[in-house]
Amino acid sequence: LRPGCWNVDARIADKNVNGVLGSLCFPTVPGFVGELFGRAAAAGERELAITMLRAYNDWHIDDWCGKHPGRFIPLAIPPIWDPEEMAREVRRVAHKGCHAITFADNPGALGYPSLHDAHWDPFWKACSDEGTIVCIHIGSGTRLNMQDVNAPVEIMIAGTPITLFNCATELVFSDVFTRFPALKIALSEGGIGWIPYFLERVDYVHEHHHHWTLHRFPGGLRPSDVFREHVVTCFIDDAAGVRNRDLIGVDTITWECDYPHSDSTWPYAPEKLWASLEGVPEADVHKMTWQNVTRHFRYDPFRHIPKERCTVAALRALATDVDLTPRVGGGGKQPSDYARGYATIGDIMQQMAHALSTPFDSTAGGSR
Repeated sequence: LRPGCWNVDARIADKNVNGVLGSLCFPTVPGFVGELFGRAAAAGERELAITMLRAYNDWHIDDWCGKHPGRFIPLAIPPIWDPEEMAREVRRVAHKGCHAITFADNPGALGYPSLHDAHWDPFWKACSDEGTIVCIHIGSGTRLNMQDVNAPVEIMIAGTPITLFNCATELVFSDVFTRFPALKIALSEGGIGWIPYFLERVDYVHEHHHHWTLHRFPGGLRPSDVFREHVVTCFIDDAAGVRNRDLIGVDTITWECDYPHSDSTWPYAPEKLWASLEGVPEADVHKMTWQNVTRHFRYDPFRHIPKERCTVAALRALATDVDLTPRVGGGGKQPSDYARGYATIGDIMQQMAHALSTPFDSTAGGSR
């Protein structure tokens, strides 16, 4: 692991060398939606769970993000085991300047009520009231997109972003946005290339079936209208999505580099992104690379850093001594081992289980 995975100063250096001004950081140890603390709550330790969760959020906002003003968009995790407590936490962190919080793409898969259940209404209302955007990351409820543990791991990696198709469908056909019209959802790390077909399909389904399903959208809106009004999207390297940005809604598109994962375009993100932006009008480039983020996430970096010091060139000038040597990992395996066909999903999970010192049954396709 690069030190930037856990050391905020090293993280800033790695962002500088990549020409990236600001970023949203999802948690690892607590889980995308605070599942670690949720397990404590389920075991009857609710006071401990909420105390630890608030401590994490305070550390993230005050220490991680607060040490370098303007360089991060704070992202809280919710006490997902209690919607009233979730609402209180949304309001608490909003008063600290944090207007983004995580949620699961499929809460039912985590043992909680369906996204369609009124159970979540206190949470939705608090987010709507506070202007807090709800960030749904791939794998936050559905977990790994894994059909066969003996399959090459590339199959899981390739298919995982599109799992948000199902979440997006659930969102637009729910009544959440009708009841909370100010609510905004961000689909994180899902890409955008699939969205034009998704919007075409949901409109087709609504047009052909609403007469017998009796589903209605207020004011004669179509599902695609609801999506563009309430859902923010993001991409890493998605030339097809950029070409079809008008079908998606260019005012909803944001960009990410997925540091520090192996899917990342770090440390050459600007160069890779620029290839996708060839021929794109400057106004659209500005929207997708920073303006949409500042608007949707209430992010104002220029309050702390002059705009002329926020360009790729200016940031890279601060990071001339950053070591770009690739780190070789793989649980002791060398690249030549993977070339011989050892990199299956089961293989990766075996390595994870070994690292965590937990037994793993590869035939059952799960860890204990």
